[in-house]
Order: sequence, then C-alpha cells, then structure tokens
Amino acid sequence: MALLEMKDISIEFPGVKALNRVSFASETGRVHALIGANGAGKSTLMKILSGAYNHYTGEIHLDGKKAAITLPRDALDEGIQIVHQEVDIALIPYLTVGENILLHDLINEMGKKQLVRWKQLHKKASQILEEMNINVSSKKLVSELTLAQKQMVLIARAVSAQCRFLILDEPTAPLSHSETNELFRIVRNLKSKNVGIIFISHRLPEIFEICDDITVMRNGELVIKESISETSINRVIEQMLGKALDEQFPALNGKVGETVLEVKGLSDAEKIKGLNLTVRAGEIIGIAGLVGAGKTELCKTLFGCTKITAGAVLLKGKKLKLKSPHQAVKQGLALVPEERRKEGILVAESVAANLTAANLGQFTKVLSFLDRRAEKQKAVEIIQTLGIKTPSEKTKVQNLSGGNQQKIAIGKWLIADADVYIFDEPTKGVDVGAKKDIFELISALAKRGKAILYASSEFTEILGITNRLYVLYDGRSVKELKTSAATEEELLFYSTGGR
Repeated sequence: MALLEMKDISIEFPGVKALNRVSFASETGRVHALIGANGAGKSTLMKILSGAYNHYTGEIHLDGKKAAITLPRDALDEGIQIVHQEVDIALIPYLTVGENILLHDLINEMGKKQLVRWKQLHKKASQILEEMNINVSSKKLVSELTLAQKQMVLIARAVSAQCRFLILDEPTAPLSHSETNELFRIVRNLKSKNVGIIFISHRLPEIFEICDDITVMRNGELVIKESISETSINRVIEQMLGKALDEQFPALNGKVGETVLEVKGLSDAEKIKGLNLTVRAGEIIGIAGLVGAGKTELCKTLFGCTKITAGAVLLKGKKLKLKSPHQAVKQGLALVPEERRKEGILVAESVAANLTAANLGQFTKVLSFLDRRAEKQKAVEIIQTLGIKTPSEKTKVQNLSGGNQQKIAIGKWLIADADVYIFDEPTKGVDVGAKKDIFELISALAKRGKAILYASSEFTEILGITNRLYVLYDGRSVKELKTSAATEEELLFYSTGGR
C-alpha cells in the first residue's frame, strides 16, 4: 500500500484564489471520490497533482517522502496519471490507437537514432487492450473512435505505464449505461492490482456504487473526508452546497401555445431515419435515449451542421433552409451542444466575447467597429442574470469551472433571442447546484413562449423538466409519451429497443 498526501495546497490565478490550504490524502488499492460544486477546486487540485500547474504552495508526499511535482513528467515518474474530462485534448487524432496508448514510450525514444518497431508496438498495445477487454483495433485511427472508446484508450495509456494513482475526471459523462458498467469493471480490476483511483464525478449514485472514500470540497477549501459507508447522498449534497437542496426541478409552464417547430420524415446521411416531432410555444420536449441513439445527430441536423437527405423542418409553418448553422441562427434556431469546450464556447476568449459572439450585429458601430462599451454592459447583465461566477467579464473562459462555462454556452443565445432552443446534454459534467440554475433558466425560456428541445440520456432529468417526450432508438423515434404519465423504467424499455 502506498500513501499519497497533499498538504496545505494553495494556488491563485488572476483575480481568483482557486485553492486555500487544501489537504488531501489517498491510498493505493482504494477508490477515492473527490467531489464538489463547479468551481470548488477539485480539478485544479488534481491538475497540481498531475504536474499541470507549478505555481502552487504546499507540499506533496508519497510514502512519507516529499515529491517535487512541477511538470507532467514528474507526475508520470511518480506513477501518477490523469484521464481528463475533455478526452480529445489528450489524444492525437491522426495517430493510431496503439501509438496513442504507447505515446510515452515513443516520446522517450525521440531523439535516439533507432527505428520504431511497429509490429512490436501494435502487439503490445493489443495485449493491453485485450487485458482490459476493450474491443478496438490498435491500428485504428483515434479520429474514427467514439467518445467512449477514446476514454478507454486514455485509461489504457495510463495502465501501460507503471501507474500507482489514476485520476479519472468525470469519466462516465460521455458513457452509456453498459459502457459505464465496463468502466467500473476496469476500475475494480485496477483496484485489485493495488492501483489507487481518484474519481471525480457529479453523478452521486455512481460514487456510492464504486468508491470507498469521499472527500468533499467547497469554494477552494476542504469540507470533509470520510468513508462512503458513513455518509449518504443527501448529506453529501448539503456538504457540497453548504445548504440543503430545494426542489431541483421548477414547475412546468402551464401555458402552451401554437406549434412552432415541426419535423416531418427527417433523415440525415448517417443516423437519423424518418423522424417526426412537433414542439409548441412554451413547451419543453424531451429527446430521450441512450448514448448512440441519435440524439446529438438530431440536434446537429436541426442546426444545419449535417446535411438533410429526406424530410423537412418547418418553423411556424414555413419550411426552413438548413444548410449551415449560420442559416439556422438567422432563421431563429439556437443550439447548446454536448461538447461545450469544442463546439459551444471559445475557451481562449473572454466571457464578454463569448456572450456576445452569437449576435455581434447588436454591438457594432459604423464601419463595423465593435462597440466595447455596449458589449461590456450586456455581458455584465447576462453574468448577473445567470449567476455566472467570474472575476470579471474580461476573464478567459478556460479559467472558469465547467458549470459556469455551460451557463456561458447558454447565455450567448439569450441575446440572440431565438424561437427554438435546442439543448444537447446540457447538464453533462455539471454539479447539482448548477443543474438547478440551468433547469430554472430553461423553464424561464419556456414561460417566455420559446419552443425547447431537451436531449438527454439522464432519464430523471427528462421526466423532471419536460412536458412531452420522444424516445430515440437507433436514429428513429420509437415512442412519444406525455411526461406526466411516463416512468423511468418505460423510457429504459423503449430506449433499449423494446416494442
């Protein structure tokens, strides 16, 4: 057994103190949950442990000896690996699965005059994949993989090295139920081999299923560390938020108007097949289904990202031309995508630039110069309305927590004032407190008469926030239900192909 200790860790970024004298301890052979609301500092703490930040104060000890971790290489040498939530950032898409798994080996050989033994590399990578029961060819390009497969490749990379502590940051967010079970099998297998797992997640039932210990953080400080067997989900939520959680889902809008969006026999080139649905003014329509059912493909097709091969989309009775997202926005549609960092926000730009990006015409003066004063004024208004936690409107979005990034991804469309709002997995990687804020925001849009599409694999959310719902299976709508009469078991039945 190895003991990992982080003592009195503090770190500051421009305008914000992210961690204040945090102490954290974990052991090999155990699964340790690290949780907290968005912005609590858990990801920052783990980035320090994995060598991403070096301007921190405090000490890291392994088995009682001080470890100097200031670079990712230092963490790797100590047997500490991290699998980030944004898997695409950590993988090289134009390399094969095998090359990505054994990337550390390849980097170590760089600069040496020798040939890469490709046959040996793929044999070793295939062996690792086989041991982990991951059914992916080592010769396949990473760009061709699903999100779930990419995540498994990252875990395989960690296992290929001498890993003592594996940090999993929101590992189940992109996974289906069966894929999550497979991940848990791998986690239990690693635990049996005396690897310590640090598990960051907002899905509390999963934490209580897989973890042995739990550490709760709030506002950059440690709240409590205890055994999972000694606590409960409700108690953990109160510790995370510093208060009891009120009713999570707001009351539904009782006033539903005329049909706003009508989809007739819609098909795309890949997944969607002959899909029909309607959304009325003030109505929140759920698109329920498991990972891979076609929810994201439907959202992107409606937003002009994917070519329509058959059928039509009508807005207030008028057929839409949806050949690009630009056309979709001009015609009154807005999309909050699943992959917010890749598609929903400009991570290297300021909060203000992101909030005004979808409707720059409102903030331009003569000769198309940007009116900075008007941009700032509107950004500050949206920040206050949505409760976005940021030092200022000038802060770069990449420095904010996942929940605040998601609020920005939604907030930019409030200025555009669309007729139809499409939400694709809007609470992915978001804590219970921020989820409540997002639900209230969506409810407020419905009360303003907007038509809402809410796509999610979280059936509890679908049942809590929608008026009506469609269940998708293999790109088809297999069942339409009134939400008040539906059950979670029913949704699971139809979403797994039940008839």
